[in-house]
Amino acid sequence: MSPQDSPATPVPRHVPVWNIANILTMSRLVMVPLFVVFMFLEPPGWRLAALGVFVLAAVTDRIDGELARRRNLVTDFGKVADPIADKALTGAALVVLSLLGDLWWWVTIAILVREWGITLLRFAVIRYGVIPASRGGKLKTVLQIVAITAYLIPLPAWTPVPLLYVPHLLMGAALVVTVSTGVDYVVQALRLRRKARRDAES
Repeated sequence: MSPQDSPATPVPRHVPVWNIANILTMSRLVMVPLFVVFMFLEPPGWRLAALGVFVLAAVTDRIDGELARRRNLVTDFGKVADPIADKALTGAALVVLSLLGDLWWWVTIAILVREWGITLLRFAVIRYGVIPASRGGKLKTVLQIVAITAYLIPLPAWTPVPLLYVPHLLMGAALVVTVSTGVDYVVQALRLRRKARRDAES
């Protein structure tokens, strides 16, 4: 085969950091302080504005991931910034709801400890391997967003009593899945570490 007939060596495709997926991720980070400010403003109409910002930010989380995968726009920056933006959004919402007396502090603390604890755990065992995101983890994110959205919706005074418990039930489900998936990640990390040590000794 002549040099002219040999297949060309593929040139690695450079993905710019400032692509549409990462811009959406950064916009989500910018929305976090805006959401917090709206939550503390009066009159109650600002609560609707905060709700709109939160929902918009949650939608960008879905869109930027799809764009990154479909258009091959995955970058190291995006891998780090995306989960940080997610946790900043939900974490800020939980803390604000607790500060306003809408959500028990122990629920917020339990969720935040799990979220940031698992993030640190992943970094701690990354030398042994990567712990993939599970379906339970994705369900956890969806339930948290839905539960927070339910808390943010301003309910009129004539709302039937059973409907007042809907946000609490949704958050309860989110808390159960959050804690259970956290335990599962810890088990995976321990197994990954043990396997890496056995491979190193063999």
